[in-house]
Amino acid sequence: MTEFGKPLRAITTPIPGLVVWELSVHGDNRGWFKENWQREKMVTLGLPDFKPVQNNVSFNEAVGTTRGVHAEPWDKFSSVATGRVFGAWVDLREGPTFGTTYTTEIDPSRAVFVPRGVGNAFQTLEPNSVYTYLVNDHYSPDGEYTSLNLADETIAICWPIPLERAVLSEKDRGHPRLEGVSPVPARKTLVLGAGGQLGRALRELYAGTPQVEFVDVDEIDLSDRDIIAARRWHDYETIINAAAYTAVDTAETPEGRAVAWAVNVAGVTSLARIAAEHNITLVHISSEYVFDGCASTPYLEDDPVSPLSVYGQTKAAGDLIVATVDRHYIIRTSWVIGDGRNFVRTMLSLAERGVNPSVVNDQQGRLTFTSELARAIRRLVDSRAPYGTYNVTGSGTVTTWADIARRTFELAGHDPGRITDVTTEQYFADATKRVAPRPANSVLDLTKIQSVGFEPADAAASLVNYVRRESAGKA
Repeated sequence: MTEFGKPLRAITTPIPGLVVWELSVHGDNRGWFKENWQREKMVTLGLPDFKPVQNNVSFNEAVGTTRGVHAEPWDKFSSVATGRVFGAWVDLREGPTFGTTYTTEIDPSRAVFVPRGVGNAFQTLEPNSVYTYLVNDHYSPDGEYTSLNLADETIAICWPIPLERAVLSEKDRGHPRLEGVSPVPARKTLVLGAGGQLGRALRELYAGTPQVEFVDVDEIDLSDRDIIAARRWHDYETIINAAAYTAVDTAETPEGRAVAWAVNVAGVTSLARIAAEHNITLVHISSEYVFDGCASTPYLEDDPVSPLSVYGQTKAAGDLIVATVDRHYIIRTSWVIGDGRNFVRTMLSLAERGVNPSVVNDQQGRLTFTSELARAIRRLVDSRAPYGTYNVTGSGTVTTWADIARRTFELAGHDPGRITDVTTEQYFADATKRVAPRPANSVLDLTKIQSVGFEPADAAASLVNYVRRESAGKA
């Protein structure tokens, strides 16, 4: 008998992510009515916003009809439209809960959210039972579908109607025992732009992590219109977009402007569409160039953007697009130093070659080392920090490019007095090509990233370590 009038509530189970939902069913002399799936109410109570794309119905005429145990690569929300069933679920995901089992009865007043990789089975307890389920992906011939034998002795499901008297398919009878089942792997993380400075730092940080996949622009190019067809995207949990067009001055030319918009805006739009459609977390790297640098205080994440350059305009546009994705992290950073061409390496090269450079002293900020940037990304993703925009730079004293140049010379054993201070206007006075305007203030406020438990390393200390490593690598 269906129970009427229960309040909507969620009940956790021993299988992580598997949740039983008590549904509020309203009945009278005509029959009953219920909200079988109500996105707003259920998400508020903790149901993942799993974005179903298909509704399936299974009609089961005879008592004892038994189906499963099937673990598909998607989430589903299972319920009963009429009748009553005995439900059984087995965690077939890789990890410490592999093989964990949970059983319960379901009638129209109960439903179950089944996360990807958890095996689902049921047995009808009344004739003409109708079992329904919402799923958030379509069947694909390329997908991997895992099944477990209903009679497996290890999980020892106590079926109300013994399987020798039950109605089930020969295919379900022939599925492997638990010892022969390959655990369902977790959804993957895809790092785009893996050959760049940040990409290399992410490679090092995630080394030995099998579910992290790295691709460079020769495999997935953000300017390619076919990017949507480049992967089976539902297999991915997270996309880290470390790819971008960063030629700030070249972006001011007609050719560079077109490429900058193609990569930083059109390509990011494609990623945002992919992430939204497949419920993927999108991590996107932004820049202080979205600001004009005229503020007298460090920039906050929600300060209005006002870019001076074409590059800054494309990054600001990309940020606005990524912000429309439900699950997103926009990482705004500045003055990036890593394994590749960068300011500190340039200064070290000039020092060794006896060149005495002129360096601007009217732009202020803090260096950001890619190892720290990668560490912050992993912290946000792994901790499932609140989605949104976060500033990430090195911490400590605000400085200028000229100050950094002098300190780099000093750390490398050269005379810092060889550096000549100039203004940005003086530095570019003799430029033969159009130069992008730079923000005078690149300082970003770090309070928000610190509030989620990430403490950025001191930029000055990181510079010391970086120069030592560079010097040791050339010794």
